[in-house]
Amino acid sequence: MLLSIGLFIAVAVVVSLLLSVVSRGAHRLSWHLITQYPSANPAEAGMRSAILGSIYTVGLAAAICIPLSIATALYLEEYARGSKLSQILSYNIANLAGVPSIIFGVVGLGFLAYGLGMGRTIITGAFTLAILILPLVTVVCVEAIRTIPSDLKYGSYALGATTFQTIRWIILPRALPMMLTGGILGISRALGEAAPILVVSGLLFISEDPTSLFSKFTVMPLQLYNWISRPQQAFIELSSAGIIVLLLILLALNLSAIVLREYLTRRVGQS
Repeated sequence: MLLSIGLFIAVAVVVSLLLSVVSRGAHRLSWHLITQYPSANPAEAGMRSAILGSIYTVGLAAAICIPLSIATALYLEEYARGSKLSQILSYNIANLAGVPSIIFGVVGLGFLAYGLGMGRTIITGAFTLAILILPLVTVVCVEAIRTIPSDLKYGSYALGATTFQTIRWIILPRALPMMLTGGILGISRALGEAAPILVVSGLLFISEDPTSLFSKFTVMPLQLYNWISRPQQAFIELSSAGIIVLLLILLALNLSAIVLREYLTRRVGQS
């Protein structure tokens, strides 16, 4: 009974917040919002540079994180399973998943931006986000490997297959749907992060497109923070419209994760 009441209250709060955002920002939704640059005039303001900054940083972070997470999970489960090193790495990966995101931003600023001289650029933001979501995606990849029946792996080894061959033909085809789902969920988290990027980028207003990995940048959550911190009602409405755009992108990512998982699962079942 108490669980049902608590669930009802939680759903009611979320729905009320969504309705509030939609009622304030729906009339501001237009192509102008997506295609125009930020401006001090709310009638001309858009979030083009922030959208492109998010695409570049999150896209590069995914390209770094997902292959590394899959490789780490395969090493922990197939090459170093039961070893002391595997236990240490697994323990630290689990701990990293609970570290506040702003700490990753401080590390990215101190080590990458200033320590390695990469500057407060897109590539620094991408590496920071990749490190941030790496524990989450790695844990999902490990769980994906553990769902594969041991009989399949042992049967492969009994037929004389090497570890690499077993991974290639037995493990990856069956674990990949869940692994890619974890990767998309990691991308969704990175897309909504503001604190680490605020530390690394430090920019809330950019009126030009990023042209390289070493360009200055901002992202959608920072642009929304910039608008919502202004006193004018028009900027509050713009921030609500921007939140709707971000929510739609996150919803599309999660739906694509479900569709991709079902497609790959059916494909494995038919093979």
